[in-house]
Parts: sequence; structure tokens; C-alpha cells
Amino acid sequence: MRALVGDERAWEALVERPLSELLEELVPDDLTRGVVATDALIGTFAALDDPTLVQNRCFLYHVIGGGTGNWDLPVGGMGALSAGLVAAARRAGARLRTGAEVVGIDPGGGGDGGPVLVSTAGGERFVAQHLLAGVAPAVLAGLLGDPPPDPAPEGSQLKLNMVLTRLPRLLDASVTAADAFTGTFHVNESYSQLQAAHSQAASGQIPEVVPLEAYCHSLSDRSILGPELAGSGAQTLTVFALHMPARLFAGADHDRVKQRAVAAALASLDSVLAEPIEGCLMRDALGRPCLEAHTPLELQAELGLPGGNIFHQPLRWPFAEAPGEVGRWGVETARPNVFVCGAGARRGGGVSGIPGHNAAMAVLAARRPAL
Repeated sequence: MRALVGDERAWEALVERPLSELLEELVPDDLTRGVVATDALIGTFAALDDPTLVQNRCFLYHVIGGGTGNWDLPVGGMGALSAGLVAAARRAGARLRTGAEVVGIDPGGGGDGGPVLVSTAGGERFVAQHLLAGVAPAVLAGLLGDPPPDPAPEGSQLKLNMVLTRLPRLLDASVTAADAFTGTFHVNESYSQLQAAHSQAASGQIPEVVPLEAYCHSLSDRSILGPELAGSGAQTLTVFALHMPARLFAGADHDRVKQRAVAAALASLDSVLAEPIEGCLMRDALGRPCLEAHTPLELQAELGLPGGNIFHQPLRWPFAEAPGEVGRWGVETARPNVFVCGAGARRGGGVSGIPGHNAAMAVLAARRPAL
């Protein structure tokens, strides 16, 4: 990979040295430096000078963006993508089962390749030649009876989803709300603010000024709204607050800490608005604001994400790091008939779709001698 990059300075700056050194050398402005640095911190709790370089790996995953740097969203939202996948699977003859919680996996044959037995909470059992697991590696380890990874994965974000009657006015009257919220709206994400927030969170405190990003997908794709909302001025707003590690919410006072964290995130957003965001929130039939928030621990409980880690585990370099990995698809496990097809695969990390492709290729490679 180093030879393929062909730029020793770039390789050293991104793969061997903390990202902070590159940013501090090349980007003199505190605000611009921070906006660039946010790509290293989405879902990742790390200082920008962290010697483990987890921030560098997160940065590379975000800026590569399919080879163009662009991050594309499916028209119609993720529901449209899911529906498309379901339709394609059914056309290929797949049988789909939902609501069947897997509680155990027996790889069978003493690990020599099958068959694999999957047991569900409802008492059903399924047998297959190969198992592709979209769950986090830590969850898969538990189902296989293997020891959990050390250290345990930890996510770092507070996610707020809102439905607004309209977009709020900005404190800076020279910028329209549509311009500000189209794309990524960075709030309190200067380099110094990111550093201060990380330091406070690392000491066990909710950051005094919460760095966050806001996205309004309905501005570019009205089809994600129902017909009635699409015909009104309603908008969706997603707020992603950084440096909110799972450790802040651990303990019996989770709900109280969550309330404080949500209040701090909304206050951070309000600091750049000419009016409180609360006044723009749509209300349901009972008068409740259309706002939902999820902490890392809630994502763990609801979605099985260990520590609420949206990448399933700490991001790794996408290239092989050990001789045994060379020539493999990066989805293999210690069991020859079990493969990872989710974000925890090497060259995984999130919503790229690469792990699913690679797991399918690994299965084809495993079956080729029999074919």
C-alpha cells in the first residue's frame, strides 16, 4: 500500500504520525482546521494527537468516500435502499425472516467448515454451509461462545432526530437557513473547541460547549417525507454531537445524564440561531415535540451495537497488516464457514456495502473447489 500511494510524505502524515501534526502544519486557521478534523472524530472518541492513530483511520474512511470523497444518500432514504435489497433478494430466491433473534451459533464439525447451526429465541434452528453475520464481531463472539474482545468497543456520539415545521433563522442574517442546512452544518467545531470538548469528556464531564453537526436530508430529497409533510414546509433535522462517549452515560443515572447531554447539544445549536430550535419543532397529537435522542448505551440495547459503536468496533486500517491476511477478503473469522459481512470487517466501517460484497466473494472462493 505504501508503494501504491507513492508519496512518502503523505503516507507518513496519514498512516504513521498523529493527524494533529498534519493539520497544525497545513491549516493555520482554527475554525477551518477543526472542520477538517471532524472527519477524524465521527463516532470515534479520540484526541487528534492520539498515538494509537484511531483518529487517522476514521479520517481516511470518511475522506475516501467511494474514491471521490463524496458521500451519497439513496433517494427515498434508507427505507428505499432496504426495500430495494429485499426485492433483489427475493428475486434471487432468498427466504427472509425478521423478528427471529439469534441466540446461538454452532459452527459444527469441530471448525472444519460445516455445517453451521443457528438457533433462535423462538426455538427454531437453521442449518447452512456458510454463515454471513452482519452483527458486530463482539456480538458474533458471544453467539459462538468465544471470549469478548479486549478492550470492549465504545461509541462516542449523541444522535438527535427532529421533525421541524420550518427551518430556524440563523444568527448570521446574511446566510439563509436553506444554504446553511444544505450539506453539513458545523457548529462549535473549531480545532480548539474539539480539543476542549475531548478533554472534558475524558475527565467524565459533558462538554461545556458541545461540538456538533446538523444535516437536513429533506432539503435535497423531499421523498423521505410522507405526502402530507412533503407538501408543507416541514423539514427533518439530524444532529450528531461529538465527544459523547458511552462511559459518560454508564451507571444508574443514565436518564439524568442523557437529559443534560441533550440540553447541552440543543444549547450548542441554539448558539448559532436567531431563535431556539425548540420553537420550530413539530408537535404530535398529544403536543409532544417530535424529537428523539439516542445515547451510545441506548444504541447498544436497541440495535446490539457494542458500546453504541456505530462502526461495530474500533476502525482498522483497510489494508492487510499481518501475513495471514494477505490475499484474503477481510471478512474471515477463526471458523472457515463463518464470515463477517457488517461494519466490523476489515474495509468495513459503516455504510459502504463493501463488507457484504467481500463476504459474498469469500463464500464463492470457499465453495469453488466443490463447484
